[in-house]
Amino acid sequence: MSGMTVSVLDLAPVVPVVVVRDVADAVPLARALVAGGLPAIEVTLRTPAATDAIRAIVGEVPDATVGAGTVITPEQVAESVAAGARFLVSPGWTNVLLEAMRGSGVPFLPGVSTTSEVVALLERGVREMKFFPAEAAGGTAYLKSLAGPLPQARFCPTGGIGLASAPDYLALPNVACVGGSWMLPEEAIAAKDWARVEALAREAAALSADGTRR
Repeated sequence: MSGMTVSVLDLAPVVPVVVVRDVADAVPLARALVAGGLPAIEVTLRTPAATDAIRAIVGEVPDATVGAGTVITPEQVAESVAAGARFLVSPGWTNVLLEAMRGSGVPFLPGVSTTSEVVALLERGVREMKFFPAEAAGGTAYLKSLAGPLPQARFCPTGGIGLASAPDYLALPNVACVGGSWMLPEEAIAAKDWARVEALAREAAALSADGTRR
């Protein structure tokens, strides 16, 4: 997110992590999330429909800020930006991937799970990162322990976080937002129950930055 006046980390307390299997679901799903107050949407590149889903949301849901997640190759960086992705998120990083994301012209969140990875990114001028897989990698206790020696690093933890645990993460000084998919239950998407998605998104959006409900 270097050099950006508005950081993706500051768009909303919660970034929905979306797996789109049917591109026809992309637009109504994104509209439901935006209506619920979650405008920053991470579409993961885990399915063949993902790039078309990003393109559809960009074209039809102007209030959404849609990005690509699970970006692991320079080719995916190029494809995502060509589809209109406004930000990029990776589960981890290498120098090759980092340079591709840096050269993409859009904000990016490289993934980290260790102190050394955080230090290496800070050394390269990157201060905003995804902490993944959050729960498995040590959760709030780990992030809290990083805040002392590395206060300049800001995180969007993702992985195993739900409505109950999100406030504990958001209460940490080095956490700007959390990523999660709890507002996108598979049965609701299968039933195309967009009203339920919107209601769950509204509940998630009501989590404030001090870790309490607004």
